Amino acid sequence: MKKVYIVLFATILMWGCQDSGNESEDAGEVTVYTHRHYESDQMLFDTFEEQSGIKVNVVNANADELIQKIKMEGKQSPADVLITVDAGRLHRAKEQDLLQPVSSDKLKSIVPGHLKDKDNYWYGLTKRGRVIVYAKDRVSPEDLSTYEDLASDKWNDKILIRSSGNIYNQSLLASIIAHDGEEAARTWAKGIVDNMARTPKGGDRDQVKAVVAGEGDVAVVNTYYLGKMLNSSNQEEVETAQKVGLFFPNQAGRGTHINVSGAGVAKYAPHKENAIRFIEFLASEEAQKVFAHVNFEYPVNESVEPADQLKEWGDFKEDTLNLSQLGINNKKAVLIFDETGWP
Repeated sequence: MKKVYIVLFATILMWGCQDSGNESEDAGEVTVYTHRHYESDQMLFDTFEEQSGIKVNVVNANADELIQKIKMEGKQSPADVLITVDAGRLHRAKEQDLLQPVSSDKLKSIVPGHLKDKDNYWYGLTKRGRVIVYAKDRVSPEDLSTYEDLASDKWNDKILIRSSGNIYNQSLLASIIAHDGEEAARTWAKGIVDNMARTPKGGDRDQVKAVVAGEGDVAVVNTYYLGKMLNSSNQEEVETAQKVGLFFPNQAGRGTHINVSGAGVAKYAPHKENAIRFIEFLASEEAQKVFAHVNFEYPVNESVEPADQLKEWGDFKEDTLNLSQLGINNKKAVLIFDETGWP
């Protein structure tokens, strides 16, 4: 994988240097508050600096900490851009009046409508599907169909999934509320609780490992976690991931639930124009290739092909629900988790 990183970085750096000839030596700066902590992102930050002459200042923390930090800093905040995972969190930042709308022809032409805020407060940059993985030696893909089916009796004591405090699960349930209503969502959540093989613990990789260890037969995880496991430098992790299959649920209906990493411009951004230019760069073909091939995320830019690993899993129908609904229905989802006893 290191060779892939080097080739991609060299390619995008060459593009950046070619494009930067008309820039002044000091084009200013942009301060990025980001929840993401991936090698792909630092590669892109470095390339943007090289291309634009704009210095990228990076502040890393988890999403809730960053949102609270921007809120506490108020008008004095140095934040220009907020990057975080999950549309639910991006919507939360919008609702707390921490972002500002951005009218960008480039972003409007690149980012599909369902992957951005309807009022242009944030834009998706990468996609990930929330899928079912299953033990190849115990489950046939013909046994799988929908998220809803996981709540049926046939999966009793066989489901592995993260806790209700996990934003990915909150957004999955929020999407079910948006499509089917609160009562159906409550029934589904109760069914999953009844079918859990163990009390939820750990992250998505831990659910995959638990399937292989025989603690349960199926798990709900994000696609990029499995992609990273299959391409890990840790051979044991690779071998673990090879023992599970991946299934895209709800293909005969609304499609597989997807979510995004995304970005918005902070309300009091000191360098608004640089912030917009930075987000436009992250949506460009050159940057999207790095997200796709280094971090195994699906590109939002439809001109960019997914990584070979993702192609191996095949095309799938994705849910085109506007992702703002994940934030709108988040509180209802959390209440339903509490009501149904989802740990």
